[in-house]
Amino acid sequence: MIPLAEVLRRHWPAYLRKFGARLLPSHRRAVQAILSCRTAERGGQLYRCECGRFHYAYHSCHHRACPQCGHADTTEWIEHRRRQLLPVPYYLMTFTVPEQLRALIRSNPKTFYSLLLGQSAGALRDAARSHKNLQAHIGLLAVLHTWTRDLRYHPHVHCVVPAGGLSNDALRWVRPKVSDYFLPQQLLADRFRHRLKSALSAHPLLFHQIPAQVWRTRWVADVQPVGSGDAVLKYLGAYVYRSAFSAQKIFADDGTHVTFAWRDNQKRNRTTRLTAEAFLHRYLQHILPKGFQRIRYYGHWSPAAKARFQRIAALLDWRAPALPPPTPLPPPTCPACGKPMICVGQLPRAPP
Repeated sequence: MIPLAEVLRRHWPAYLRKFGARLLPSHRRAVQAILSCRTAERGGQLYRCECGRFHYAYHSCHHRACPQCGHADTTEWIEHRRRQLLPVPYYLMTFTVPEQLRALIRSNPKTFYSLLLGQSAGALRDAARSHKNLQAHIGLLAVLHTWTRDLRYHPHVHCVVPAGGLSNDALRWVRPKVSDYFLPQQLLADRFRHRLKSALSAHPLLFHQIPAQVWRTRWVADVQPVGSGDAVLKYLGAYVYRSAFSAQKIFADDGTHVTFAWRDNQKRNRTTRLTAEAFLHRYLQHILPKGFQRIRYYGHWSPAAKARFQRIAALLDWRAPALPPPTPLPPPTCPACGKPMICVGQLPRAPP
């Protein structure tokens, strides 16, 4: 397999010469981080082994677009979210937008991404309060996802929701009246469309670029039961601190074309061969604007709603499990003999 950084070193200069005037600052920062990740430019430590050999261990870039980074942060996020999983069934809601909107969203990511997250969560909370099957105040977490398995642009929002919520007086935990049913998909889709259209009225320059047909077409919201919610947290964890692209997917780069592997919905192995320029375009379009948070918390999931979460836990007669103690990292081992090494020096980070 070929690291993404190697593909960038080979093809980024030509891409930069051709599209440099149109590249976003976030794209430039991401590529610079990936190219410097685990190199001498980032600094590191010098280790010595009993066998007499010396080894450098370079620092990671910790950029969320880098396929080499994010594993530790993802694991920590999953463990913290597991502590908030109540002893009730959970649902995964997915909100998508019509294809006619995608180009406009890609050109205005900061505005649209916030709207997609906020209005999908708002549609869910509205429907939960008003629909006869629940009529309660729910909590949820929402995650923005922009790519398909073959890196095409497909913005959508995943929401994880417990099957229940607080009553209006906050004195009861309300469960769905029909146990194996939560909220109607078309109601959620229609509410999402209506809320997004209303929110875009505050952005007239964007609103007038949207064809009127978009608001008349049938939108899609998917509702799927996910049991205790543990498995879906692992699934979403790949989107929170990880790149759109795994470090193990590229297996060919002949100098003009890049070939990478992916798996379709039926878990069948597929490959896609693109020109280097098209491959970089597909990858870069999923880099988020600087400072943008792709995950949002609402209701009792919110860090500011600790009292509400404690009230729900008391109503359910449940206590959140304790966090496991952190596992200390073992000392690095010598690549030659496999014995533990000791740190004997520091390599400073290169100046900007």
